[in-house]
Amino acid sequence: METLMVERVQSSLRSFMNKNAIFLCERLCAEFPSELNLQLMATCYLRNNQAYCAYHILKGTRMPQSRYLFAFSCFQMNLLREAEAALCPANEPNSEVPNGAAGHYLLGLVYRYTGRRSNAIDHFMQALALDPLLWAAYEELCILGAAEEANECFSDSVVARIYDQHLSELSSQNLYLGSEDRSLPSNRLIASGDSSPRQSKQLPANNLRDPHGITGSGQSSNIPNLSQYNTPSPTATQLSGVAPPPLCRNAQQYLNSNALGGDGSSRLNANAAIQARRKVLDDGKIRKVSGRLFSGSDSGLRRSTRLSGDAMANANSNGSQVGGTSTSHSSSKFLGGISLSSKMNSAVSRSLTNRKGQQWASENFDEGRRSEVFDDLRMDNGATTASSTSSFVPTFHDGRSNNQERLNYQMGGMSHDSKLANGIVELLGLLRILGEGYRLSCLHRSQEALEVYLKLPQHQYNTGWVLSQVGKAYFELVDFLEADRVFDLARRLSPYILEGMDIYSTVLFHLKEEMKLSYLAQDLISTDRLSPQAWCAMGNCYSLLKDHETALKNFLRAVQLDSRFAYAHTLCGHEYVALEDYENGIKCYQNALEVDERHYNSWYGLGVVYLRQEKFEFSEHHFRRAYRINQRSSIIMCYLGMALHSLKRNEEALEIIEEAILADKKNPLPVYQKANILLSLERCDEALKHLEQVKEFTPCESSIYALMGKIYKRLNMHAKAMFYFGIALDLKPPAADVAAIKSAMEKLHLPDELEDTL
Repeated sequence: METLMVERVQSSLRSFMNKNAIFLCERLCAEFPSELNLQLMATCYLRNNQAYCAYHILKGTRMPQSRYLFAFSCFQMNLLREAEAALCPANEPNSEVPNGAAGHYLLGLVYRYTGRRSNAIDHFMQALALDPLLWAAYEELCILGAAEEANECFSDSVVARIYDQHLSELSSQNLYLGSEDRSLPSNRLIASGDSSPRQSKQLPANNLRDPHGITGSGQSSNIPNLSQYNTPSPTATQLSGVAPPPLCRNAQQYLNSNALGGDGSSRLNANAAIQARRKVLDDGKIRKVSGRLFSGSDSGLRRSTRLSGDAMANANSNGSQVGGTSTSHSSSKFLGGISLSSKMNSAVSRSLTNRKGQQWASENFDEGRRSEVFDDLRMDNGATTASSTSSFVPTFHDGRSNNQERLNYQMGGMSHDSKLANGIVELLGLLRILGEGYRLSCLHRSQEALEVYLKLPQHQYNTGWVLSQVGKAYFELVDFLEADRVFDLARRLSPYILEGMDIYSTVLFHLKEEMKLSYLAQDLISTDRLSPQAWCAMGNCYSLLKDHETALKNFLRAVQLDSRFAYAHTLCGHEYVALEDYENGIKCYQNALEVDERHYNSWYGLGVVYLRQEKFEFSEHHFRRAYRINQRSSIIMCYLGMALHSLKRNEEALEIIEEAILADKKNPLPVYQKANILLSLERCDEALKHLEQVKEFTPCESSIYALMGKIYKRLNMHAKAMFYFGIALDLKPPAADVAAIKSAMEKLHLPDELEDTL
């Protein structure tokens, strides 16, 4: 009964029938109370987004997987101290973090959100060491600014490690399939005991942002009681929701033979002989393949070896391109009508090579399977082999066995392992490009990141996540038109995407695209009204209409939905500053920095607040913090120069302003501020020269003409001063500037008193 109920619960979870799983699991725990069954019930509740239920169920439990699930529940409920205590008990300082890489990743998140950056980095690194394919850990390291280059993180040494881990799991599964007792209760007894650290390190990593990630993925339910083929580990088989699929054709054939059933002791003896023969063959293949793939001394001319070498060469060549800083590709080939470059042709040829290898491997696979079927039939009919040696060579229907047949039989398995190695190499090659591009984006080296992303194949480039990262890069480069185009393409390719839509709404805000921004906000609300990105877009829409109070309500709604969404806190701060509520604005910026201390927008916002409050030393400190994080932002450099100028450190101000001009020659603000600094240094002619340049870029900016009028007044050229003051008034400046300009016009023949007000 217990076995049946557990299988039904797992089947319900695989079918996303969470309520049915909860109901059945409650019956299971009432009938068979155990901590393993409590773990399964907690998993059901987490799948149903009821972390508080899992929290109460698992509180006080001691098994490693129970501690992990309890910590995850605490993390979902923002009980970070309790989550840390569950993963690292204070009374057990040397205890291992449960659930391997996923446990270290969760603990890293806890440390990150409690302000312990170095500890967070350490655990994210450990998670990557245990599971080199745990992208989420590398992503967090990039956000913290501590990620090593992707070429180092996803290097060839990682290929060997992943391959060895896979072979170890394959070997252990084959040994386990040969055991006598394969019933679910025995598995549960084994799982409840202690296990080695090596086994716990091989646990699958989980996506901590999605409760579905911690309970396993869906699996075909037409094979009953599939969980009995799990390798024993500290986690019960019922926790993962579904067991891993068989990793070799022998395991699958074993399942098929069991499904067919059998009668008589002769069939059992035949199956035992087949299992013994396959075990020896598998061990031989493991030794041969591992030595052939990584020793580099194979002199054979097997086709599978050539395919493996071709695929590895292609993957390595793609991976080696990540470190470059230039590219011959243009974004039009990815976003427009798609002409294939040499790199794309090599990717196509690589896929064709793999298809050839797969077809050839499948032929050998079928041949080997046919030989085993005929071998089974021969053994069922009572025939026996003449010696133990010949039992390791497949005997075909005509009774003959020769070297070519033996070679074909072994090569089928070798081709399978070669394809596995090729797949690992290709996947790591892809992660090298994506990882390096994301790392450069987080370091705000946006132009370099764009060049790296262009190295992706077209089908990978034209995906929602990649296009969102490309759009963010253009946003950082203040190329709003290109960012709008890329984000729009991402929306058309993936209408459901939410990644980066908060940035897209800010792009439309700067472009003053009221219609497109309104449509985007409504569309995001209809897609997922519980996403913070949707409410950030809605808030930007109202902010563009100068309705700052309504915009603030929408941004606060985004914070309520996800308190760890740093950009929502920052947007709240911007609206408070627009409403001149500087105290609450400072609090919002500080909340954003508690979530992400490298969120330079909040450091910049604090600097602006203190600059307006004329706390110039504080302002300079916060602008410098923003500048250390993003050293390529012309706007941050410009405001830092303004703070230095206010502190009468004009030479330093000029240096940083020059850097701002070089960083973005299209930005008129640093040129205007340079003219202002030159005026304070009595270098009026140079100041006028720079203002004439700015006037070409922004001919309708009233502050430019007001500053020119001020300079002409200082030069005692009153007619020109009055002329430019009049133009400034005609351009309808803000009310404060209007009062200052009129005051300067009234005192045109008096000593200059307008310097501090313009």
